[in-house]
Amino acid sequence: MCQTRKFAERPWLEPGASPFIQVSGISKAFGQFSVLDKIDLQVYRGELFSLLGGSGCGKTTLLRILAGLEAPSSGRVLIDGVDVTNLPAHQRPVNMMFQSYALFPHMNVTQNVEYGLKRDGIDRREINRRTKDMLALLELSTFAQRKPHQLSGGQRQRVALARALVKRPKLLLLDEPLAALDKRLREQTQYELMRIQHQLGVTFLLVTHDQEEAMTLSSRIAVMDEGRLIQVGTPTDLYEYPDNRFIASFIGSVNLFEGHIVKQEHPHCAVLVPPNRSEFYVVDQRAFIPGQHVWIALRPEKISISKHPVAGNIANQLTGTIDSIAYTGSQSTYQIKTSTGDIVEVTQSNQNRPDSDQFVGEWNDIVHLQWEANDALLLMN
Repeated sequence: MCQTRKFAERPWLEPGASPFIQVSGISKAFGQFSVLDKIDLQVYRGELFSLLGGSGCGKTTLLRILAGLEAPSSGRVLIDGVDVTNLPAHQRPVNMMFQSYALFPHMNVTQNVEYGLKRDGIDRREINRRTKDMLALLELSTFAQRKPHQLSGGQRQRVALARALVKRPKLLLLDEPLAALDKRLREQTQYELMRIQHQLGVTFLLVTHDQEEAMTLSSRIAVMDEGRLIQVGTPTDLYEYPDNRFIASFIGSVNLFEGHIVKQEHPHCAVLVPPNRSEFYVVDQRAFIPGQHVWIALRPEKISISKHPVAGNIANQLTGTIDSIAYTGSQSTYQIKTSTGDIVEVTQSNQNRPDSDQFVGEWNDIVHLQWEANDALLLMN
């Protein structure tokens, strides 16, 4: 679950940079039911930005407000410096690609792609040129005369993308665009989507419930829950430095140990974790007070696993029994049951074959876990 694309520019870190999309205090209610609660969000030109969250968190409603398909109960939306809050959808510099693709079944690929340009009254020669260029960009030229039912799911997805992009919107909104594809095709299409966005430089705003998809595609991600923004950051920020337990648990897998501060000797904090009163150490530069309630967040891949205890007086160790094993090819995931009955998840990259010196555990093996103080994180909520 790593970030596969390098973003040379990070305008959100530049003090004088102006956001391309500015959402200020957006709320939305249907009757007594609040869907969005005072959302503030900035997206910069050229980003591939994702709204990530579970079903019912409000991400699609926010996307529809940006598109002009829903009116907010309060707040403002600015796109490229223009207040579009009260503008109808057709007057906004925005296009939207729906999850269903919504292709016209009686039209071939070319007719589907050029449809919006014809509706806008664009000159026929310009329509032909732009349609031809877009089909070439999305590698659809050989399918130009086919109907949607004659295309694969990935090809239909590209036709829908071509139809949205041929109108040259300043902003493209994508509502779960890869949800209908199988896992392998979805992974391939993610790279195509990044390539196209990079070539065109159009700002993409994507809605998804798939954490791995958001992590792979995005320059930044806004995680939503119950109509609120919980944290906005790069994939690395969200995974390595979550603000709270919700983010730590929602983005990837995490082990959480509840305890309280017993002492602090910069940069180390000692945390006492009941019920076996284990004392774990975490590197953290913030000031804590003895007795303060905290959570230790530890990613499964940060933990080393061995059949033998680490020699010497080494901190941050646990002993347990392998309760379950999941082998997925590139990695193995172990569920370790400790003496207190807690389950600790450990993942190990399978860099070598099983007959090498690499650790290979079996069910009910007694194993020893250890991690470094700077591989864990302290969370206060």
